[in-house]
Amino acid sequence: MIRRQFLKLATLTTATGLASLGTIDAIEKHHAHAIAEAKDTRTVTWHVKGFTCPTCAVGLETLLRQEKGVASANASYPKASVTIQFHPDEVSEASLHSYIAELGFTAEA
Repeated sequence: MIRRQFLKLATLTTATGLASLGTIDAIEKHHAHAIAEAKDTRTVTWHVKGFTCPTCAVGLETLLRQEKGVASANASYPKASVTIQFHPDEVSEASLHSYIAELGFTAEA
């Protein structure tokens, strides 16, 4: 806390002080938002059957990221897995599982 205050004061004394102060504040706000968002999420990792190439994993990851309630999705072709971080008040684990099945893949715990 003391270091952060010192950095703010030090940046005010430079010619670009106001921009630096704004940048520090923006980073702090983004970090606080990310922590709050992570607390409201659940994470599941499933083994995925049906990947035939790396593009399958990228496609699944991209489509999952577009779903309402999904905070992040990471699919891996070599590991044949997907890790999804989601907001349980917006989307259920069962609906994500069903969505993956609709796309032609099988997800297993």
